[in-house]
Amino acid sequence: MADLQTLLDSLRETSAMAAKLAIQHPARALQVQPLSLDEAYALPGDDTAAIRCGELYQLLAIEGMLPAFVDQAPWFAGWSAVMANVSDITAMGGRATAVVNAYWHHDLDAADKVLAGIRAACDAYGLILAGGHTSQALGNPAALAVAITGWARNVLSTLHVAPGQTLAIVVDLDGQWHGDTPYWKAFEGVPGERLREKLDVIPRLAEAELLRAAKDISNAGILGTLLMLLEPTGCGTSIDLDALPRPADAPLERWLQTFPSYGFLLTLNPRDLPTVQAAFEFEGLHCAAIGMVDDSAHVHVSHQGQTAEFWNLARRPFTGLHYPLLIKEH
Repeated sequence: MADLQTLLDSLRETSAMAAKLAIQHPARALQVQPLSLDEAYALPGDDTAAIRCGELYQLLAIEGMLPAFVDQAPWFAGWSAVMANVSDITAMGGRATAVVNAYWHHDLDAADKVLAGIRAACDAYGLILAGGHTSQALGNPAALAVAITGWARNVLSTLHVAPGQTLAIVVDLDGQWHGDTPYWKAFEGVPGERLREKLDVIPRLAEAELLRAAKDISNAGILGTLLMLLEPTGCGTSIDLDALPRPADAPLERWLQTFPSYGFLLTLNPRDLPTVQAAFEFEGLHCAAIGMVDDSAHVHVSHQGQTAEFWNLARRPFTGLHYPLLIKEH
């Protein structure tokens, strides 16, 4: 095993991490100090906006795909745009209902593949494809964005993260890498009904008040996603990389950068961990506690007897989305 600090240094400098750091610029323009949790749920910071509608919350999110990805793998880009959105809804403790899309392309055959990927994912995840916007003409870029809506009874907001909570991870290890990319695919050959059953564990646990917060593991990998989970409330943690569930043949450095089709970071009350793990295990998913949330704003990492600091959120913001006054009052 290479030196842990060297590993963490390399992970800080990935292009995916740089993309998340770039969120700070729009965050400064968009962020306001909300007066209540309900107001904050609708603001940037969580995986979706959550807007109270009576006893429920309407969920709303959008995903844009990298143009190179759309150009090189049009069908998979279409599928992934829907899949990533569904994960965002699930991470909020919700259930997805419908999507709309907007795509531009210069190649009619490739554009058809984009739409076919979107349709296939909608069929698999039980969503309405409600339409959208398209522009197909010579000279257009290969560009795609998909927006989604859904609903939740109990929101799993990052604003709920607090010291004393257990930090856990859940992943579907029954999959494979997509070539030499970071994408871990656990959906190929899986019936849509099974995909939906696995996703539904999280909203069911949310409704039973057995989870406090969740974040789907995104292209920033496990550690980058962890920073986004902790930053809104200024919390920190010490995590044990040896406790991470991972495929037997997956090198640690690659797994830390994985963008899985099913993978979430969770916080919960320590007493609820056995019940939560049993619920995921019933669906063939791997859930493990990897640390405890504290009030340090530091993320420390341990592995095979080594310990090192990965990030200090108090000194170096990640996305810049932080709501300290609201949390202090809450």
